[in-house]
Order: sequence, then C-alpha cells, then structure tokens
Amino acid sequence: MRGYFGEFGGQYVAETLLPALEELEDAFDRASKDERFKYEFDSLMKDYVGRPTPITHAKRLSEHFGLDVWLKREDLCHTGAHKINNAIGQILLARFMG
Repeated sequence: MRGYFGEFGGQYVAETLLPALEELEDAFDRASKDERFKYEFDSLMKDYVGRPTPITHAKRLSEHFGLDVWLKREDLCHTGAHKINNAIGQILLARFMG
C-alpha cells in the first residue's frame, strides 16, 4: 500500500486488515479507470441522488457578517444529506469487486 504522511504511512490499522485494504485500494484504482463504472456512478449521482446540488449565495448572512457566504446545498439531495454520496460509491465499488 502506498504510504502517506511520513515514515509510518498514516496507516493506523491492525496488520491483519492490510490485505483487505490492499484489495480495496486495487479495486478502487481499477474502478476509477473503468468507463462503465464512472458512467454508472455519475448517472446515479445525477438521477438518483440529485447532484450536482446548487451553490446558493446567502445574501442576508453575507450582509450580516460583512463577507460573502455561499451555501453548498447538500440538503437538496434526495436523502436530505451528503451521506448518500459516499454510500453510492461504496455500494458500486463492492459490486465491482464481486
């Protein structure tokens, strides 16, 4: 597994889990290059989740605080939160892995 964050690689996980994480990393690398996977993910994000969500200028908050406030409206996703973005990706990757 590629290391991050210096000598220990930022891998704070039991050694018994490393093979599973390496398998997951390999699957993600392959899936992220697979056009069908990317198309299905993008389609689900658009048609099921409701992305992309708009960015809305919060005029009154901006005036109140004297700066520009913009809101990324993840609350407009069909589930009402951003969590579905991650869940869809995990489900598709699990299916991709078999």
